[in-house]
Amino acid sequence: MYYFLFTLSLTEIGIVTTVYPTLLTLVLEGTAYISFNGCFTQMYIFHSLVISENFLLSAMAYDRYIAICQALRYHTIMTMRSCKMLILLCSILGFLTPLPLLIMVSRLPFCGPNTIQHLFCDSAPLLTLACANNHVNIILDLMISSLTITLTSLSIFVTYINILISILKMKTSEERKKAFSTCASHLIMAFLFYGSISFMYIELQTNYSSQYDLATAIHHSVLTPLFSPLIYSFRNKDILNFLKRSFYPKTSVFRSNF
Repeated sequence: MYYFLFTLSLTEIGIVTTVYPTLLTLVLEGTAYISFNGCFTQMYIFHSLVISENFLLSAMAYDRYIAICQALRYHTIMTMRSCKMLILLCSILGFLTPLPLLIMVSRLPFCGPNTIQHLFCDSAPLLTLACANNHVNIILDLMISSLTITLTSLSIFVTYINILISILKMKTSEERKKAFSTCASHLIMAFLFYGSISFMYIELQTNYSSQYDLATAIHHSVLTPLFSPLIYSFRNKDILNFLKRSFYPKTSVFRSNF
């Protein structure tokens, strides 16, 4: 699980690092400038990392399924090699999926004014600036986002249905409580992630609103990375014990000696 959490943290850091240069400039100065190549690069990296996170959350759901439904075989199934292969697959899918959209959008003519009413270069506000017919690009953007969200969220939903069935079959309430606790952090993160990204990449493709897009962008690119480490940290006993030892070293030593 820590391999997945480490990769999730790197992905969140990548999203924040990609978005914040223009976001902070807008907040501090009221306007920001970016080149065409920089804009397309920012859009591609942001989309790639977000899609990678989609697949990563699905892989983490599978990890929780093995941990609960096949607990005795967990260490033989989720080996270090298996974890690395899953993480690599999520990254490859994440960076390959938005390539067709990037190629098609980069070929569109932009004759100005090239002003984006957004926090960063994203596909929806960028397509509104094109001087040519971009109906095909809008459909492609909608297909990529909707298929990715649908496939990964459906995978997580089916996985947790099987987990729930297994939990209900457990004999004691203590076992059920422990199993629910194992899945709690991932479920909260999945709801937070898919709640914001669904509105951001599906609803806005057909009925674009710059103000609504800004609100969802702030939620997804600022609030989600902010709450993600808090959700996992305060639900993890190892991390809580480490924080207690760091902030209260004398208390920890006293308890261990006692």
